[in-house]
Amino acid sequence: QVQLVESGGGLVQAGGSLRLSCAASGRFSTYAVGWFRQAPGKEREFVAAISQSGVTTNYAVSVKGRFTISRDNAKKSVSLQMNSLKPEDAAVYYCAAVLSWVYNSVVERYDFWGQGTQVTVSS
Repeated sequence: QVQLVESGGGLVQAGGSLRLSCAASGRFSTYAVGWFRQAPGKEREFVAAISQSGVTTNYAVSVKGRFTISRDNAKKSVSLQMNSLKPEDAAVYYCAAVLSWVYNSVVERYDFWGQGTQVTVSS
């Protein structure tokens, strides 16, 4: 079991930055962790993921080069640094945990989810 709590969302102007955090409890280091987002009227989509060791990462094409995912297993936390934000990045952002890295971008395969944090980007 893993419990996840996101924080760090808010309102930012286009071109600005935000850093999201995901605090975990339970057997955190056993799981790969992903960030997903969901805008109103749209399906939840993959943003980024990081492997159990933190060595391997994966990003959606839309955020590659602007977002950076990292994790600290000792602190049981994962962060998502978001730079050069665009209005289309606005959404509720969720962190989630999955046992197998093979499914790191597949929303249906994730086992545990946080409650989400709102990111709003003004143009």
